[in-house]
Amino acid sequence: MRSAFASTNVPDMEEEILRHRGRVVTRADVAFIRTLIAEHPGASRRALSKILCEAWDWRQPNGTLRDMVCRGLMLELYRAGQIELPRVRYITQNPLGRRGAQRRKPAPALVDTTPLNASLDAIRPLEFRQVRHTWEEPIFNSLLDRYHYLGYAHPVGEHLKYLVYALGRPIACLAWSSAPRHLGPRDRFIGWSSEARRKNIRFLAYNTRFLLLPFIRVEHAPSHILGCMARLLSQDWERVYGHRIYYLETFVDPERFRGTCYVAANWIFLGLTTGRGKDDHTNKPNRSIKQVLGYPLRKDFRCLLGETAVAEVASGASGCSHKAFIADSGSEQR
Repeated sequence: MRSAFASTNVPDMEEEILRHRGRVVTRADVAFIRTLIAEHPGASRRALSKILCEAWDWRQPNGTLRDMVCRGLMLELYRAGQIELPRVRYITQNPLGRRGAQRRKPAPALVDTTPLNASLDAIRPLEFRQVRHTWEEPIFNSLLDRYHYLGYAHPVGEHLKYLVYALGRPIACLAWSSAPRHLGPRDRFIGWSSEARRKNIRFLAYNTRFLLLPFIRVEHAPSHILGCMARLLSQDWERVYGHRIYYLETFVDPERFRGTCYVAANWIFLGLTTGRGKDDHTNKPNRSIKQVLGYPLRKDFRCLLGETAVAEVASGASGCSHKAFIADSGSEQR
């Protein structure tokens, strides 16, 4: 009788306390975190998050610690009364949290704005430079801010930035980032489950910006650039983030553009957005409806993306090389 009574009072250490960004936190995990905090009394919240990530081997696909996500998890446990955290020692000003005029605009970049009217053959080879975290990144930011109708917006999550050069001068900008988590036309086209989408969304890249500078008049250049990017992007993504890309996607606003260059580059029209956005709570359109276009990078993309445990697959040589990537092969933007 005593044994049965005792067992009912022993807490289940595998009981789920919460879920944070896909990670299940059990009562045993909470006990471990409390012990870790007690063993490092002088550590800051930032330091504790890195220590916990090391202990759990909690890393991004490229091997870096997920310490920012870990801080969010620890804060959620703190607010739920599950753990005690040291007081906040300093507050980091987040430039992405600024709105409108408060946000610092990119400094103007000086580039050659002489009109370029030529054939595609006359400006080959094109040079593709991945400029994120390089001295050329401010040029990229400035050109988008000045010449793209949406301006420059700092991307979040995994992302890469490209400047395309011809005859020694920049002619185009392309930005790629993590894909939206829920997108009806795309999800139906791939045919993956919710679990597969959650695990494999990182294998998709979203073309957030494509700008051919307004003083460049080279017929077929936009579609040629997109074709070159399709051969290049996955390699660079793997080099930076530790995994390849199997599928590309983008939106086109039909009230502004026809998406001709995407169609010419063999992108596939999949349908229309709902016009509600990811934070909608009204189920009513609150923004312009966009065309959804996709471009599979592999014939077996459905098989790869539909698996709940995707194995990295090495692809053959693409025939493209770069320092930059050199491509031999009317102004448009999105």
